[in-house]
Amino acid sequence: MPRLRTALEQALDADMPIQEAKEPLVHVYAYAGFPRSLNALGEPMQLVDARRQRGVQDTVGREPGAVPTGDALLALGTANQTRLAGGPVTGPLFDFAPAIDVFLKSHLFGDIFARDNLDWQSREIATVDMLAAMPGVDGQLQAHMRISLNTGLTPSQLQQVVQVMTRQVDAASGARAQAALARQLRLQP
Repeated sequence: MPRLRTALEQALDADMPIQEAKEPLVHVYAYAGFPRSLNALGEPMQLVDARRQRGVQDTVGREPGAVPTGDALLALGTANQTRLAGGPVTGPLFDFAPAIDVFLKSHLFGDIFARDNLDWQSREIATVDMLAAMPGVDGQLQAHMRISLNTGLTPSQLQQVVQVMTRQVDAASGARAQAALARQLRLQP
């Protein structure tokens, strides 16, 4: 959390809007869980309040637009997932537990990825960072390296993400991200 607070303060000092500073922390709850995301969101909340008390007026930024509901949300989430993954996502896990397929499509790729106050590239950078920081999720990290490339991020940009992770988070997280990127690049046609 101290490193998060420092990074957030640097971002706000560089005129990043508050919404852009907090939205990645909202986004990654799907990967890290509510407790971690809620704790992380406390940092910008406290920081913005402290800055306001010092007379600093940070730009708020744009709130996300409305997201559809019901069947329209499932359809949007399915389309988003297909576009991000580069094709329809199916498999025995989804046959075994169809509810998780609906949750992924409706909630993750619908509710979350449909929020328009952060672009998909930024969401994927946040996702890759969070997954790389968590041991034991190599398959998901690998998938999101591929999805990151599908959003238009370049191998060079992802290499920069790896370097920042190694420097700012820790060597183990950077190594996991580097290994996933290298595997993905070997798989690319």
